[in-house]
Amino acid sequence: MAEQPPARLTSAMLVGALRRRVAAVGGFATILVKGDDISGVILVQTLEKGQETGLFERVSNFSGGHALMRCGPDPEEGAQAMVPYIERRRRSDPDLWVIELDIPEAERLAAETIC
Repeated sequence: MAEQPPARLTSAMLVGALRRRVAAVGGFATILVKGDDISGVILVQTLEKGQETGLFERVSNFSGGHALMRCGPDPEEGAQAMVPYIERRRRSDPDLWVIELDIPEAERLAAETIC
């Protein structure tokens, strides 16, 4: 009998868990772009007190798990630099999710929750 592959959490479940976890510790999580519920790629835009701190993509680590990888423009370029980058990504992948987190240590919290 063939072994079944392990069950995977959907993108919608992962984003929902991340939103709840951020809210539970007093932060703000906003879905900027809703992607495919099942398998959409997840981008996490991180802020702290309204200041851009980075954009991260959930990617496979090729050992059965996932990691967050920095992507997009440098946070020093500001929010105006993120808009064209996200628009380009959406044109090439309409299933893409974009979630904004405004909380200290947003990258760590996101990695612990969705990776």
